[in-house]
Amino acid sequence: MENINPNDRIKKILKIAVIFMILVLSYATLSFASSYARSIAPASLKSFSVSGEGKVMAIPDIAQFTFSVITEGGVDVAKLQKENTGKANKAIEFIKAKGIEDKDIKTQSYNIEPRYQSFSCGPEILYGADGEGMSYPNYPVRKPCPPSEIVGYTVSQTVLVKIRNFDKTGDILSGIVENGANTVSSLYFTIDDQKKIEGEARDKAIKEAMEKAKAIAKSANFRLGELISINEGYSYPMLRYSAGIASEMKDNSAPTASIEPGSQEVAINVTLQYEIK
Repeated sequence: MENINPNDRIKKILKIAVIFMILVLSYATLSFASSYARSIAPASLKSFSVSGEGKVMAIPDIAQFTFSVITEGGVDVAKLQKENTGKANKAIEFIKAKGIEDKDIKTQSYNIEPRYQSFSCGPEILYGADGEGMSYPNYPVRKPCPPSEIVGYTVSQTVLVKIRNFDKTGDILSGIVENGANTVSSLYFTIDDQKKIEGEARDKAIKEAMEKAKAIAKSANFRLGELISINEGYSYPMLRYSAGIASEMKDNSAPTASIEPGSQEVAINVTLQYEIK
């Protein structure tokens, strides 16, 4: 009977174990690589994309504008602030009397800015003399100017106003300047619940894209798989409105602005990517 060296037997067992481990690791690696490759396989090889657009035409329900109160004066800032606040409060009281609620009145900015007096210092021309006593210009020398001085301040505040009853828009715009405001600007119309309108447009866009995907699958004789991804694009709303000045004058007062909100279009674009079966 052949005698086997115990060391050789151990070595043989170790070799078999190493080979077995290599096979196991190789199989695991191949299995993982195969699964990973399937998960990251280019979508273009097994999918297709369709797009849809949804549009909703809505009537704006809010008119927004800003008015500013600007007060200029001397270096007494407290006095200027008091004067400016009085004018702003008068304007706000006026629009509140027209039915505008506190929640629709918001101060956007409040600024106190100095006004400076600057000095203009031109070059001084120095003159020399030649040997015969004739004077001639030599070269200019710029003297240092005194620093600019603060001669007063300007206090300004800007208020944002929302109007929900458009019948009052013209009267408010025409009367607010008479009640303390220096300027009125940035009138535009918007929708209070913009998200709701966007949701309606999105539903239309997705429905259109899904119907298109079904039609393509039927024509190309394949089955739709799972929805892989969805991408959305938002189209900025197109605002349409008209504004003018009423021709009628009442009691010799200023003409009333006649403003119509028109309509606003909200468009949503979506792209759906489907798996092909």
